[in-house]
Amino acid sequence: LYARENKISLLQAANILVNKKKFTPKTNISLSNFLKLILKWRSEISLNASELAEIILDESGYTTMWQNDKSIEAEGRLENLKELVNAISEFENIRSFLEHIQLVMDNEINNTNNSVNILTLHAAKGLEYKNIFLPGWEEEVFPNKRALEERLNEGLEEERRLAYVGLTRARERIWISHANSRIIHGQWYYSMPSRFIEELPKENIVMNGFNFDSKRNNTYIEYNNNYKSQNNIENFQEKKIRKGQRVFHQKFGYGNIISIEGENIEVNFSKTNIKKVKIEYLMTDV
Repeated sequence: LYARENKISLLQAANILVNKKKFTPKTNISLSNFLKLILKWRSEISLNASELAEIILDESGYTTMWQNDKSIEAEGRLENLKELVNAISEFENIRSFLEHIQLVMDNEINNTNNSVNILTLHAAKGLEYKNIFLPGWEEEVFPNKRALEERLNEGLEEERRLAYVGLTRARERIWISHANSRIIHGQWYYSMPSRFIEELPKENIVMNGFNFDSKRNNTYIEYNNNYKSQNNIENFQEKKIRKGQRVFHQKFGYGNIISIEGENIEVNFSKTNIKKVKIEYLMTDV
């Protein structure tokens, strides 16, 4: 309010209030130290964007706070911070990253029609939608590894209750997905489907899967596996991949295949140049 009334920035307002000792002594000292850190970070603006982000997270004590936190949410928060730094690394500087975020937020505000609501299972209680998408149903992701290690069966039952909450939010259809492998902080990790998938009533679900067969002339095989037909593969469909083919990656955008080595595809992306990615993360026929 002080900044708005005096038409000054929040940083200027905070400095004035600290100098006038408008807070309790303890708050005044903490805020004064934080303002000094902000000035220090400003002087290091020439650093690489991700390096500066890591410095800010470390020197502010935010990373340490979550490292010392023993709650179930702490591990997820730390993973989010690592993903944030990875996202920032794609930009030349912090300013470019913030401008990108502002554009995304503006688009979300302006495009209210045909939109998707993204929320956590904890926040989904009491809400109902026609269609629900539940990604990441993998062991150690859901159920959460830390929840199982720290709370054993109690933690498992809490995760199972969350699964029930997610499943019962849909009025008509639910899509549950899991990845056989994924990149986390630059490294490939392989995973098993969540045990909760096995607990679903088989008469009410249809299993869909993807597989890559490098022996069949670089063919990406898509199939539907219907429990109602005794797990027989149905609706068999092949997608040929070849050098020069145009593909799409959710993170890197559009590009053209320049080489194929088994499941590893080298793609020249228009935005990020050449990257080697797994075929399962590429969309063909684009």
